[in-house]
Amino acid sequence: MMKSISVAALVLLFSGCSFVKVSDEGAQVAQANPADVVNCREIGDVDSKTTARVLFNRNKTSVQQELIDLARDQAAKLGANAIVPVGEPVDGQQTFKAYACS
Repeated sequence: MMKSISVAALVLLFSGCSFVKVSDEGAQVAQANPADVVNCREIGDVDSKTTARVLFNRNKTSVQQELIDLARDQAAKLGANAIVPVGEPVDGQQTFKAYACS
């Protein structure tokens, strides 16, 4: 019984937690919409992936934020300073376009 309660408590704890911390470089990358990047140079695509299910589906907001943070980090490595999502996240995966804006 106690083991079941402990497992349930851990599941509830981790369901809303974000396990990804954006890097200092990634923090400089803005999440934008298509209208924001019309005068920017497209750098390329970045794909992000995180765990969407830990015994059950995780909180969608937490998963979405992790995907954005991962994409921001990857975009920074490409020299981009803005990302725009390409579609909605599916099963803990999402693609973003990376842009260099002045």
